[in-house]
Amino acid sequence: MTRAVKLRDDYSASDLRRLAARSRHANAARRLLALAAIRDGANRTDAARVGGMDRQTLRDWVHRFNAEGPDGLRDYQHAGPACRLNAAQQAELKALVEAGPDRQRDGVVRWRRVDLQRVIEERFGVVYHERHVSTLLKRLGFSHVSARPRHPGQDPAVMEAFKKTSPAS
Repeated sequence: MTRAVKLRDDYSASDLRRLAARSRHANAARRLLALAAIRDGANRTDAARVGGMDRQTLRDWVHRFNAEGPDGLRDYQHAGPACRLNAAQQAELKALVEAGPDRQRDGVVRWRRVDLQRVIEERFGVVYHERHVSTLLKRLGFSHVSARPRHPGQDPAVMEAFKKTSPAS
């Protein structure tokens, strides 16, 4: 049978409970209470039950507490993977989206995700999934609002002449 991992001894059970009471993170408070139960002499199975976890999970948290102290018991916030486009490429993509597509060059009258996916792959050599293009656009400050479609052959002069105007009073 293996020996239990020794808990660092610079915190007493009352210190751990005090830290748990002051903690703004519920998961960290739970873990501190489980460690306080260990410090009080409870076996690891009962201490894990106090913290609402498995005995092996408690062992992992003991290792992290020994290495990092009470701050190591908080959940880490992961930023996710880094963007595969650098800042200059992102700025170029933003300008491209703001300018809109060229019908002759791009073959479309308005940008869709699949079109932008193709343009990103052609220009920058980076392959994104079509759904991730939305995430990329949101990160660049765009929202999901599509402009009213405009026929490429419409004439503004004809539209102005067609408008009904009231006679001057």
